[in-house]
Amino acid sequence: MTPWVLFVLPILPILTATAVQALDAEAVVGTWRLASATRNIVESGEVIDAYGGPRPNGWLTYGTDGRMMVICAFENRDRPEANDKMSDEDRVKLHKTFFAYAGTYKVEGRTITHMIDTSWNEVWSGTSQVRKVELMDNALILTTSPFKFNVDGRNSIITLVWKKYP
Repeated sequence: MTPWVLFVLPILPILTATAVQALDAEAVVGTWRLASATRNIVESGEVIDAYGGPRPNGWLTYGTDGRMMVICAFENRDRPEANDKMSDEDRVKLHKTFFAYAGTYKVEGRTITHMIDTSWNEVWSGTSQVRKVELMDNALILTTSPFKFNVDGRNSIITLVWKKYP
């Protein structure tokens, strides 16, 4: 073997692994529909539906201008009779079973960061949400770091599978 081959062969797997793991920012551009959302309870390892059932309703859009928006409603949400007849309890339930925010985004290797400027939950406005990101078979898979879930406070990791629309 020539000397350069002996030098290149040991580092070839590293170069290949890095190329496979990195995601091109243009790969996320477009509109995505939520296909599934699962929640791993950190303490027990239990995996359950994250948003009220196996089919929550959600949309995620990444623009070529670097802006993004996401909106998601849990499955099986209660429907109040009318806006003017909604109780404070109804409003709390609706708030806990819905999320939406908008801002800018940046893809770096295997992560995507959402820099939020507007949110349904003012606690998130002005923050950055970092997700692991993977593209597999026309699906965009986002995974959170562990956090306290807003509905029950249990430490959870959410995995969201988004399908390219249309």
